[in-house]
Amino acid sequence: MKRMFILVAIVLFLTGSLFADEAILIDFSTLEADIMADQEGAPTQHGRTLMNFAEVAGAGFTEDQLAVMRSSLALPNWDVKLSASSRTVENIGYSYVRSSPSRQWGNVMGVRVHYPLGPNYAKAWVTPPFEIPAFEPQANVTDDGIIEQEAGQNGITGPSRFEAPVGDDGLVDPTQPAYGVIKNVGTIRSIEVNAYGLNFPHGLSIILIDSQGNEKSYFMGYLNYEGWKPLRWNNPQYISEVRNRTLQIYPLYPFSTPFVKFGGFMIQRDADHIGGDFVAYFKDIKIIYDRAVANPDRDIDDESVWNIIYDRETQKKTLEMEQFGKSQVLQYLEEQKRAKEDAFTPTASNAE
Repeated sequence: MKRMFILVAIVLFLTGSLFADEAILIDFSTLEADIMADQEGAPTQHGRTLMNFAEVAGAGFTEDQLAVMRSSLALPNWDVKLSASSRTVENIGYSYVRSSPSRQWGNVMGVRVHYPLGPNYAKAWVTPPFEIPAFEPQANVTDDGIIEQEAGQNGITGPSRFEAPVGDDGLVDPTQPAYGVIKNVGTIRSIEVNAYGLNFPHGLSIILIDSQGNEKSYFMGYLNYEGWKPLRWNNPQYISEVRNRTLQIYPLYPFSTPFVKFGGFMIQRDADHIGGDFVAYFKDIKIIYDRAVANPDRDIDDESVWNIIYDRETQKKTLEMEQFGKSQVLQYLEEQKRAKEDAFTPTASNAE
């Protein structure tokens, strides 16, 4: 009996993690705004990743105010946050993200950070406008920003709107990008970012968030080179030889499939290095990982019987939506209060 137990453990482990999968976690060249045109006819939001935070805005808002309470992963919406010692008015005003045309890749993410001029160690975080939701139903989004959820999609047991397409074999298509979420991720073997450097000696890290809400930073290297270059992190604790690994058996249901999602970049400037403006560009992020579950074709659809995962993950999704919505509402209110005039109106005598 003990020998059979060990054999089952080995079979489950081999089928789940012997062959590492590759996936594109996020491709910034696919985040060009394509819906909700402004008064000049230019699109302002990215349809695939549009989120409506009016659902959690509460009472006290007009229909016109609720109509504009939407945000997406369109590149101009991303934030640049500076460490406390660097957070001056000038540095904040000159730190932002733009969609930048590349002859090789199309439009990519361009980042400008204004560091202190003095010899100070400083950090900057490039983050999405909201925490990317792991459980968001598939939906059709109109050009006016109306989100129409597809019938039979709940985003919990089915694919999420921010996930990469999954084939009939249950595997992620390595040629199709996700929008910040990869599910069924066990041990990460490698991470790669395609970054354009301009000879700045600053360090680049990638932040990933797991299914437990834990953030982990992965140091990718320095941007002290010119042009496009893949920076790669290899897991020093990854064991390729299966027989040298610790074999364990994990219950399959009702535990949700683990995932990782993109939390942002961290760019570090050493006190000895040049301050002031820093510029870099990013194309995409890829990961190579072991599958957490081998996607077995079981006789009974457990979730259709018990709905345990659906109930639990619905609560998580609601919490994610509330956290993201509160932040967006505060930003919207601050924008409404902001002074719109750049100069004083001339007096009558001056006008004459």
